[in-house]
Amino acid sequence: MPEKKASVHWEGQGKKGVGQISTETDALKAYPYGFGSRFEDDRKGTNPEELLGAAHAACFTMAFSFAADKAGFATEVVDTKARVRLKVDGAGPEIDRIELELQAKVPGIDEAKFQELAQGAKRDCPLSKALKGVPEINLVATLIQ
Repeated sequence: MPEKKASVHWEGQGKKGVGQISTETDALKAYPYGFGSRFEDDRKGTNPEELLGAAHAACFTMAFSFAADKAGFATEVVDTKARVRLKVDGAGPEIDRIELELQAKVPGIDEAKFQELAQGAKRDCPLSKALKGVPEINLVATLIQ
C-alpha cells in the first residue's frame, strides 16, 4: 500500500500563530487552522481533532461496509458521525473520548448480527487500532429498517 501524505505550514508563535493544512490529493489545500479553531469557537478553520474524527468515521464506515459484505449483507446506506473530545486540564490537552454514531440500512440483517459487525468494525478498523491510547471509544449503532 502506498503511503498517504499531508503537510502543515505554520507561521507565528503559539496562540498567535496560524497554520495551513494540505493533503496530497488536494482535498485540503492550504486549509487554515490555529488556536481559535482548535480551542475556541472560531469556525474559519479546522483543527486536528475535527480531522481525526472525520478520518476515524471514514475508516470505521468502510470497515463496517466491508465486514457486512464479507458476512453476505449488502449495505445500502451507511452514515457515521464522530465526536472527538479534547480535554484540557493542568496536565495539558488530551483526547480522552471518541464517540462514533452509526446509522445503516442493511437489508436482511438482524439486530444481533448488525451489532456484532458494527462492534467488530470499531475494533478492527486501522484508525481504531492506531487510537488505542484514547481511553474511551464508544459506538452507538442504529439499524435503519
